[in-house]
Amino acid sequence: MLELWERLCALPHRGSASAFERLAAKLLKEHLEAWGCRVQTQTFKAPSSYGPELILAGLLLALGGGLAQWWLALLGVYAFWAHFSGWWTPWEGLFDRYWSQNLLAVSEQQEAGNGKLEAQSVLSPPAFVAPPKPRTLLLMAHYDSAKTFFIYSPAQVRQFRLNFLFNAALATVLPFACFLPLASKFIGLYFLLQAGLLVHRELTQPYVNGANDNATGVAVATQLFQELRLEPLPNYRVILALTGAEEVGAKGATHLARSGLVPPDALVLNIDNVGRGELFYAVGEGMLVFHPYTGALRELARGMPGARPMEYRLAYFDTLPFVAKGNPCLSLIRLREGIPANWHWLSDRPQNVDWTAVEETLAYARALVRQLR
Repeated sequence: MLELWERLCALPHRGSASAFERLAAKLLKEHLEAWGCRVQTQTFKAPSSYGPELILAGLLLALGGGLAQWWLALLGVYAFWAHFSGWWTPWEGLFDRYWSQNLLAVSEQQEAGNGKLEAQSVLSPPAFVAPPKPRTLLLMAHYDSAKTFFIYSPAQVRQFRLNFLFNAALATVLPFACFLPLASKFIGLYFLLQAGLLVHRELTQPYVNGANDNATGVAVATQLFQELRLEPLPNYRVILALTGAEEVGAKGATHLARSGLVPPDALVLNIDNVGRGELFYAVGEGMLVFHPYTGALRELARGMPGARPMEYRLAYFDTLPFVAKGNPCLSLIRLREGIPANWHWLSDRPQNVDWTAVEETLAYARALVRQLR
């Protein structure tokens, strides 16, 4: 586990849909194949940054406010809400222009056997009972890393949620404010400034190394998958999904959810940012619309020591497209004062990861899934 993490962190970054993300995918595939896994590469188109889509939303809001056109402002509101809620947009193809990839490996359940004879009365012949169809456990972690921005600086990041809610509220009231031209022009100017700051980000800001976010999650999910291959989980087959382009809208997880490869009743365990801080299990997520988690993993976590429950509203996980479809989900994350350590900042480097926290996360995840029946 440590060796894999170190190899990922040796790359300068793993920016979404970048050459270094593809290099990381190659490294991960070779690592899994060295264990004897058959790895499927699932390719898809994605943006290299979330900035351009938010710039479009900002410009629509700025034009709607500046021209006092409620319908244009309403289109900007939809663009804003769609981006942060994982909704479909007709302009996806304008931004999803670069190749990214998911890596999938499957450990088939081996406990079912070939069926058995059920004991019967002497008055009736024995009946053949087919073995139960195994359920699916999806272990998931994204391996791409994010581009930084000033809002993630130590001086600003504590107010991230508050700033986001302020922007969401302003955007949502703008179509109504268009009937008050002075107010709509002021709000429109605000969103024009926001778009300008995002343009500056796109032109100047680098990708972070991503030692915590999310090389740690990849290391834990991959190690747990290998353990479950060597000692299978009764009545379950396990899929490992290492997803690309999470940082630009959970694009890899969305493609996987739409592919039909994951059954609608599959249990989804996502691992993200587990290199420093206190361990939490999310009971649901949603930056704007909250999606509660359900299912066996959440119920088992409720009765286990070692992690505390939380409603995750700070950002989105790769579970978002799965919980929206009704899959039972759970996400594990470590936080310090409510924020992932060194979140999307240049300090997200190997020296700032507490490896003991990573090992303890693996132990917790192992104990959790071993209770599945």
